[in-house]
Amino acid sequence: MATIISFINQKGGVGKTTSAVSIASALSLKKYNVLVVDLDPQSNASTSLQIRDSKINTYTVFKGEPIKIEQVNDHLFVLPSSINVSSLEYELINEAGREQLLNEILDPIKQSFDYIILDCSPNLGLITINALVASDYFITVLLPHHLSIEGLSSLLEVTNKVTRRINNNLKSGGYILNQFSIRKILHKQTADVLEKHFPDKLFRSTIRENIALAEAPSTGKSIFDYAPNSNGARDYMSLTEEIIQKLK
Repeated sequence: MATIISFINQKGGVGKTTSAVSIASALSLKKYNVLVVDLDPQSNASTSLQIRDSKINTYTVFKGEPIKIEQVNDHLFVLPSSINVSSLEYELINEAGREQLLNEILDPIKQSFDYIILDCSPNLGLITINALVASDYFITVLLPHHLSIEGLSSLLEVTNKVTRRINNNLKSGGYILNQFSIRKILHKQTADVLEKHFPDKLFRSTIRENIALAEAPSTGKSIFDYAPNSNGARDYMSLTEEIIQKLK
C-alpha cells in the first residue's frame, strides 16, 4: 500500500515542486515505485519530467475520465496536470463529497506504488484539500526567513481542520528548509524557531542554494540526471533517505 505525501505551501517560489520531483526521483533511484500526481495548473512537475499536453490528466480524472498515468522510467510515473485544473474549484462547487474525489481516484491504484507524491498548487483551495484528505502525510517546504514561518499559521489551521473533520490519519511529515546556508545568522535563527515550535518536525537535511536545481527543470531531467554530483543532488538524496526512515 502506497504512502501518500502532499507537498504543500500557500506561498509560491519556495521550491515545493522542485522538492516533490527531486524526492520522487530519488525514491525511484532506490527502486521504489513512485507516482507523482501534479495538482498544480502550472504543470511544473509534469514538464520537469518531460510530460506535456497529456490528454489524460488531473483535470480529466477529476471530471470522471478513467485514470491513465505516464511512465518516466522503470520506477517513476506521473499523472500530469492541465491548465484546466484551475477551473475545478468552480466546476465542483455543487459536487457531493467533493473533498473525497482524489481519494476515490487513487484508491484503486494505491497497491501498485510504494509512494504517491502529490504536488499541490500554492493555495489552500479545494484541490489542496482533496490532496490532504487523500494523504498520510503533508510536507511543507520553507525558505529560511521569518516571513516564511509567519505564513504557517493559515496552513496549519487548514491541515488541523482536515485532520479533525475528514482525515484522522493525516500527519505532518515535517518541514524542509530550502536555499539554506548554515553560515547565515538569519537562516540559523529560522531553523531554531522551527525546532522550538515544531520539535522533531524539522528535517536535519537542508537544501543548499544550487544553480543546477534551477536549471534542471528546463531540461526535463531530474537533478540526479542533470547534475548527479551537484550539491542539489546530494542534498535531496540525503533528505530522501531521512524521509524514508522518518515516515515508515
